[in-house]
Amino acid sequence: MLQRVQWCWAHLQRDFQALIDSPDPQAQRLGRDLMRPTEALFCWWRRVRDGTLTRRGLRQKMAPFRREVEALLLRGAFSGNPRLMGMCEGLHKNRAWLWSFVDVEGVEPTNNSSERALRHAVIWRKLSFGTQSAAGSRFVERMLTVIETCRQQTRNPLTYLTQAITAQLHRRDPPSLLHGV
Repeated sequence: MLQRVQWCWAHLQRDFQALIDSPDPQAQRLGRDLMRPTEALFCWWRRVRDGTLTRRGLRQKMAPFRREVEALLLRGAFSGNPRLMGMCEGLHKNRAWLWSFVDVEGVEPTNNSSERALRHAVIWRKLSFGTQSAAGSRFVERMLTVIETCRQQTRNPLTYLTQAITAQLHRRDPPSLLHGV
């Protein structure tokens, strides 16, 4: 089970821009109103990343923006506009997932690092046309997981796989992929 979830603010920013770009004046206004605190959020986050703002300072700076965004989401949820209602109800219902990056050290407001980690798998799938069986899909997902995990830990995946296969052949426990284990 996930212990903490963070919705990606880069994706939300694109969603808010889509509202601004829509022909619906009500959606445009809500999009503009949501974009203002989103832009401020990214300004404060850049300061956290560059070390000129502490996490505590971020919590203090974000408090009014948090209230503003949540109020805007309620406005959209009760707008009577089906396009706004669904999006805003879902975001407001799970609003804690908007702010994990403010409250939890090590959590970022975007999933850019996750998307970078998946990029190799996406490219592989597009170039190879996927797999032909469920077993093939499981093999590929496991190999890509090993490769990406080793990359993040600056370990050689070929060395890890060689050790894992050797351990299997000698009926020993495989090496761990958990960091520091």
